[in-house]
Formats: sequence, C-alpha cells, structure tokens
Amino acid sequence: MPDYKAPNRDQTFVLNELLNVQQYSDIPGFADASEDIVNAILEEGGKFCEGVLHPLNKVGDHEGCSLKDGVVTTPTGFKDAYDQMTEAGWTALSAPAEFGGQALPHYLNLAFNEMVTSCNMAFGMYPGLTNGAAQALLVGGSQEQKDLYLPKMFSGEWSGTMNLTEPHCGTDLGLLRTKAVPNGDGSYKISGQKIWISAGEHEMSGNIVHLVLARVEGAPQGVKGISLFVVPKYLPDADGNPGERNTLQCGGLEEKMGIHGNATCVMNYDEAKGWLVGEENKGLKIMFVMMNEARLGVGLQGLGLAETAYQYSLAFAKDRIQGRSLTGPKNPDGPADPIIVHPDVRRMLMDQKVFVEGARAFTYWTALQGDLEHKATDDAVREKAGDYMALLTPIVKGYLTDKGYDSVSTGLQVHGGSGFTREWGIEQLLRDARITLIYEGTNGVQALDLVGRKLAMAGMRPINTFFGELDEFIAENQGDADLKIYVDGLADVKAKLQKATNWLVEKGLENFDNAGAASTDYMHLFGLTCFAYMWAKMAKVAAGKKDDSDPIYATKLVTAKYFVERWLPQADTHLARIETGAETMMTLKAEAF
Repeated sequence: MPDYKAPNRDQTFVLNELLNVQQYSDIPGFADASEDIVNAILEEGGKFCEGVLHPLNKVGDHEGCSLKDGVVTTPTGFKDAYDQMTEAGWTALSAPAEFGGQALPHYLNLAFNEMVTSCNMAFGMYPGLTNGAAQALLVGGSQEQKDLYLPKMFSGEWSGTMNLTEPHCGTDLGLLRTKAVPNGDGSYKISGQKIWISAGEHEMSGNIVHLVLARVEGAPQGVKGISLFVVPKYLPDADGNPGERNTLQCGGLEEKMGIHGNATCVMNYDEAKGWLVGEENKGLKIMFVMMNEARLGVGLQGLGLAETAYQYSLAFAKDRIQGRSLTGPKNPDGPADPIIVHPDVRRMLMDQKVFVEGARAFTYWTALQGDLEHKATDDAVREKAGDYMALLTPIVKGYLTDKGYDSVSTGLQVHGGSGFTREWGIEQLLRDARITLIYEGTNGVQALDLVGRKLAMAGMRPINTFFGELDEFIAENQGDADLKIYVDGLADVKAKLQKATNWLVEKGLENFDNAGAASTDYMHLFGLTCFAYMWAKMAKVAAGKKDDSDPIYATKLVTAKYFVERWLPQADTHLARIETGAETMMTLKAEAF
C-alpha cells in the first residue's frame, strides 16, 4: 500500500490565498488563526495522520470490530491512536472555550478532518459523530446538560452517537416506534431498537452518550411527535463520572461492505434511563443540527477518500511500466514506458485531480460560511451565510459523494488488475466510499431536499443571492484576458443552472413528479456550477502569481482549463435531462418493470 502525504500546500493555498481567511480577523476565534498558526496546525495534523492513522487503515479493514458478551473491541491500534488524538487536543480544535475547546474556526477543524478521513475513514467516524452529537447538545441542551456532557465530549473523554434508524424505518422517521415513558423525576424510560448506529459501542472512550429519537406516550403520530433524549451508556454519578451501567446494549454488529474498523451496531434500549433534550415533540429540529453536521462530514469523506485514491493512482502510474508512448519512447533505456505517458491514463488522473482540488475549495468555502453564520457580527453577513449553508448542504453531501466515489473508482481503473486486489489498498477505498452515497440521507433524498425545500426558501432568496454573487464575479473579471476561458465557462454553466431553476419553478409546480425526476440532474448541475465558481476563483489567484517560482500556480491554471474543457460540457446533458420531465419515467405501471 502506498504512503499518504498530507496535501498541506493545497490546503494552505485554499485557506490563505483563495479564501484569505485572515481578512476575518475581527470575528471571534479568527484572530487566533493567523497564517502561521493555520500552517503549523495543518503540518502537525498531517504528521499525525500520516504516521499514526494511515498505517491503521488496512489493519482496521482486515480485523474489523469484534463483539463478545456485549463488549465491542476495535481493531488493533485504534485505542492507542484515539488516546493520542484526544491527548493532543485534536478533537477540541473548534470547540467553545467555555467547554474546554480551543475555539478556532470550524474551517480549520474541517481541514484537519479531511486528512483524518483520507487516512482512516472508519476511525475518523468515532470523533466525527461525537462532535456532531456535542453540537446538537450545544444548540438544544439545557445548561445542566451542556455542563455535564460537553467538556468530556469535546475532549474525547466521552464519545457520542446519533440514533435515528429503526428496522422498519429509515428516511421516514415519522414511522419510528421507540417509546419514552416519564419516570416522574424528570427522566424517561427509553425502549426500542435502533440499527446502523455507527460507533454505538466500543472501548475507546470512558462513556458513550447516545442521542436517541423516541416518541413520548400520547405524542402525535408522524414527525410532529418525535422527541430527542440523551441516553448515556453509564449514568453519570453526583460528580459527573461514569456510574451505574444503563440498560442498553449492542445486540449485534452489522456485517458491512466497508468501513470495517467502525463499530456499526444494533442498539437495544430496555427501559434505559434518558433525559429530554429541548421540548417534547421538538426533537427532530434539534437532531437536524447533528444530521446537517454529519452531512457536511460525509461530503468531506467523498473528498478525503478521493484524495487518497488520487495519491495511490499517481504513484502507481509513475511506477508501472507498460507499452510505449504514442509519440515515441519516453523511457528509452527501459523495456516500456510508465503508464502516465498514455493519454487515457492522463485523462483519469486529471479527472481525479480536478475533482479533489475543486472539492477541497468548495468544501472549505462552505465551511467558512458556517463560521460566518455563527460568528460574524454583521446581521447581513450572518443571514447570507446561513442561506448558503441551508442551500449548499445537500450539494456538498450529494454531489461530492457521487463524484468522489466515481473518482475512487477511476483510481482503481488506473491500477488495472492490480487495483482489484487487496494488496494495493485502493479496493478498500472503493468499498469504504460506497456508503457515503447512502447514509445521512441517500443522495436521491439530498436532491429532493434541494429542489423540494431549499430552492423555495425565503422566497428563493438563497439561490438568488448565489446567482447574484456569480454575476458580480463574472462582471468584475470578464475583461481580463488571462481569465476569459474560466469566466466564460462559469457564465455559461450559471446560465444553464438558472434556466433549469426556472424550468423547475414552472414545471415542478405543474406536476411534482417533474421536480422529482429532475432532482438528481439538478443537484449535479448545481454542483458543477459551484465547482466552476471555485475553479474560476482559483484561476484568478493563480494568474496573479503566474511568474511565481512555486509550481502550484501554473499547475492550477492548467487544471482549471482542463475542468472547463472536459467537465463543463456535462452541463448540457444535465439540462437536457431536466427538461425532459417525468412523463416517460412515470409511464410504466409497476408490474411492467
């Protein structure tokens, strides 16, 4: 298995040069993220991921987790790596200072987590889910709950999960049957079964804090009757330490296609003691905080696995010799040329490179919007950033995992037959990547959320604001000869997205099936437009430094041109599919299939 090298130079290019995050130094937490601090954190984080987490990736895949007498044991080395991560404070990078965190911007935490995911996705899910659960408690929990749980969760001393899915219901949470019965002392008895609970049971943390959706007796049916409860594995004693064992247990481990190093559990709650988070029947709103956090994290997984696949593919293509270049030998002293000389191999590598670097820019830019939404002092800035977070979350999750999986698959193709064997590591990446299209809401659900809810939000204010930002960038740069191809490409795909949006507004209201039939292509067209914006902005930065000796700038311009020439033509296909409507798709009766 090849080595992984943290992409620190590209990360700092995006944060310090493209996004210029130092311009926000007047926002709380941002002043502590100077360029030197950003660079140092990414460098040290990269060393940890390269040296500790990446070597455990194959171990986790081969060993998996084991369950014996209700106790789950993680693969060899995971516990030690988890201890190293928590002791170094990596889990608390962006956590609030009042709960023991370092209060650094979320975008910096996201950049670190990209490397964690690239090196060991299954491992990264343990602290990742804990952070999501902590964010839900931060938003919806009582002060007592925050004081009790958050310092230990942000430090990693305790971990966390989210419990939504049940054997008979997944996306349609209104069907859930887990029940909550008041004990009369402010606590509840929680009974039911949850499935596919990532990190549901393990030995790495001192306690596991489960956030569980359940229905209080007498609550309305459907989603209006869902409440959220905090149900710890061990009941905290008077001093806040793990005490009596709660009546919940892991009833089984799922046998999965990938992410073997993560304990995906069936969780059984037998009148387990839990406490209401927020108000009765308002739990889904709070849980959505964690779900949205998770969706952004899953999008990041699409990027992270694609980065590793690209590194593996590039190393293989430079080393593997086979055939001769069509324009004459490039390795005349050897029996054949390395396969990187062949145009079709170059096509695959360039497709991987375009995706990884475009996805990194888009994901970090979106994470910055999250920081601005919560921390900016200007009301207008917070409103715009909040609009963008709502609008873009399904795109980050859906588009990046769809294309990320394609990118990993392309990497396996670069390897040829070698890629299909376990020795080279990339087949594991492909198996691990497949789940990203499914969990935290399948990508079809993300697309429906985009066209069914997000477009119409606030009288279409979010998308109209986004269109306005693109128009402003195009107007400012259309006279720059160095940027013409990139700006023209952005203008063209933006026009197609606007046309598709107008079609959806008209035809989707005429027949809701039209919106459903168009949703996935619309999500991909939107994602393509976001990438076009990122690549145009990166090209602008690179063009301004084209005489710089750092090769990253000249490389960015070539890659951006490849994106315009080889990726943007996909927009025509997506638009044509959108405009066909739902008629043919919905004509056949079920029995005719």
